[in-house]
Amino acid sequence: MEDPSPAVLTLADVREAAERIKGAVLRTPVVPAPAISRVTGCEVWLKLDNLQATGAFKERGAANRLALLTAREKATGVIAMSAGNHAQAVARHASLLGIRATIVMPRFTPATKVVRTESWGANVVLHGDTLAEAAGHAHALALRDGLTFIHPYDDPGVIAGQGTMAIEMIEDIPALEALVFPVGGGGLLAGCAAAALELHPALKVYGVEVEGYPAMAQRLAGQPVSVGGPTVAEGIAVRDVGDGPYDMLKRLGIEVLVVPERAVEQGIALLAEGAKVVAEGAGAAGVAALLAHPARFAGKRVGTPVCGGNIDARALSNVLLRQLLRDGRILRLHFDIPDRPGVLADISKRISDAGGNVIEVKHQQLFGAPTVQSTELELMIEVRDSIQGQAIIAAMVAADYVVRRVQ
Repeated sequence: MEDPSPAVLTLADVREAAERIKGAVLRTPVVPAPAISRVTGCEVWLKLDNLQATGAFKERGAANRLALLTAREKATGVIAMSAGNHAQAVARHASLLGIRATIVMPRFTPATKVVRTESWGANVVLHGDTLAEAAGHAHALALRDGLTFIHPYDDPGVIAGQGTMAIEMIEDIPALEALVFPVGGGGLLAGCAAAALELHPALKVYGVEVEGYPAMAQRLAGQPVSVGGPTVAEGIAVRDVGDGPYDMLKRLGIEVLVVPERAVEQGIALLAEGAKVVAEGAGAAGVAALLAHPARFAGKRVGTPVCGGNIDARALSNVLLRQLLRDGRILRLHFDIPDRPGVLADISKRISDAGGNVIEVKHQQLFGAPTVQSTELELMIEVRDSIQGQAIIAAMVAADYVVRRVQ
């Protein structure tokens, strides 16, 4: 590939990238997801790029870009900026090729991500409090030391490498009618859209962003970019999208859907329970789009990647518990009860008789209650479904307990 402009990236460029990365990057499976299909009303196929060695699709672009380096560039070394998956991808493939790699990460980067990146042999430099500050430092080091900067998404070699995902999906499941890809900087969507639409012009290709960071959707709509706030989809929480990907997506007429934060959490939980797949927030964004925009995909065969599985265990646990609460499979009840012997035992028996399982008890007897003759009780109860939960509440009310549900 003769360093094409991203705006004219072709299927041939992506096929060449596929040949370059063959053997260095796993060709991940595309699997049916019947449990997710039942919930979303479409036939869902998942591309499991969370099975890559570093747990994310970023290896595709990194492997292709590094393979395009000249002998002099390989001898001098490369540098990248990332707080996550791109860092590990560049580090791994530089190590495989015997290339010296420096990765600049913001100071707030979790220690586990720093350690994983260093484990691939990269020199990690912690600088700045934001990704923008880390990027500025990385560019300064590249200029000072003559290093080649490997951009995470605004680079034709990276974009072509990411596009190999779409070729594999279409080759494995030719009957797909729509593809949905998460959008951070836009490299994955741009590469995949260019390849997919040249293979099948009638195929519908969509991007998806989380509502706190709809930068690409805003730019495509000609609106000023306004983003920010916490999100579990930190992998696509990007303020400045790539100019190359933006130009490509605008030329191809690609629509970017925006989903609420809650849909991303629901997607993570649905993938874990329904498909037995661990996904980070960005990796579940495609499923979130199917949940948030069901009419658009109803009855269609839809492919979407689980593009990353690098989610913190505590975050995953919190998401799953929050979803159980929303689904009514965990019930939180607050009681104002008389302070006398036997009340706790009576409440516990009534819950047990209704089939519930008490998993947490908070009993405030001294200071929280409105009078010294009463006490506050909060219970977390595991139930089969919301119907069983309502039956437990009804049993409490029938026994004259003052109870309210806590969401």
